[in-house]
Amino acid sequence: MAESQKVQYNSSDEVTFGEIFFKVKRVFNYLLGKWKIIALTGVLGGALGFMYALFQKPTYTASLTFALEDDKSSGGGLGGALGLASSLGFDLGTNGGGAFSGTNLMALMKSRKLIEQTLLTPVSVNNKMVTLAEQYLVFEGWRETWEKKNPVFNQKLQYSITADRSTFSLQQDSVLGLIYEKLVKDNIRIDQKDKKVSIISVDVKTKDELFSKYFTEILAKEISDFYVETKSRKAKMNVTILEKQADSVRRELYGAINGVAVANDITYNLNPALNVNRTPSARRQVDVQANTAILTQLVINLELARVTLRKETPLIQIIDKPILPLYKERASKMIYAITTALLLSFILINILIFRRWLQKNAQPKQ
Repeated sequence: MAESQKVQYNSSDEVTFGEIFFKVKRVFNYLLGKWKIIALTGVLGGALGFMYALFQKPTYTASLTFALEDDKSSGGGLGGALGLASSLGFDLGTNGGGAFSGTNLMALMKSRKLIEQTLLTPVSVNNKMVTLAEQYLVFEGWRETWEKKNPVFNQKLQYSITADRSTFSLQQDSVLGLIYEKLVKDNIRIDQKDKKVSIISVDVKTKDELFSKYFTEILAKEISDFYVETKSRKAKMNVTILEKQADSVRRELYGAINGVAVANDITYNLNPALNVNRTPSARRQVDVQANTAILTQLVINLELARVTLRKETPLIQIIDKPILPLYKERASKMIYAITTALLLSFILINILIFRRWLQKNAQPKQ
């Protein structure tokens, strides 16, 4: 009795390959009977995709490549001179750190500080000076939307060419933050194609040709200026200190030379027996010799520091700049048409299968 129940249980619950094939065939025949509506849906989806691509604005890509200077190697006589100066205890600011290596620089170019400075830079658009932030709000349609929904807010929120970043309101900070996030996520691509070569490419793709060009060029300038201000700061401080020291010693030397002349005038035709009166002149001559030696060394160190400063500036050597007209890219009408046609057809097929399953399970079992 137990064995017969087990056989009945297995025969009622197991699904054979033939049953699966039969069910799939029935679903296929069912869908085949609905081919007209499926085909119509595909044609409609293709038409919608085609129209969507037709009305999409083209995008413009501005590309810029630059090389990073390798300041680790100091060739020729300059390296020997800098080594000699270091051995004598003079720090000429040659160690700039690794903050501007290739990977770090790519991350730095996407920092909010540099991108905001770029967005707040005034440019000429249609013979009118505006900031890049204002230009972005216009071609992205944000200004038009705000004018319809909240005209007061649209008039109040401005990024003028004379605006002070430190006085921005909360709304201005928020909108500028949204622009920054959208640019970094969708529009800016920074790449180092070969890790062995210090050449970095910057691509900016937007719907406005002039914005893409201006933004790429100004961003490169901002990172270069930031380098000059940051990486060469130590070398600049050394040059300033050495200049002040050289000027101070030079004044002392001129004073000592003048003192020697005054002392010689006083002792003119002096009795040789009164040598004590010649002491001030001798002291002044010692001061002249000492200050001359000190000034000579300071001038050498100052010139070395100036050479070091020139060597470290600039960090970025522009190779290729974006040139108008920029590369123009339109949405592919065929790809959009095929994609939307397949998508809508797939959705309809799933709806039909689900509907048939509901109808089948809704019928009372006999």
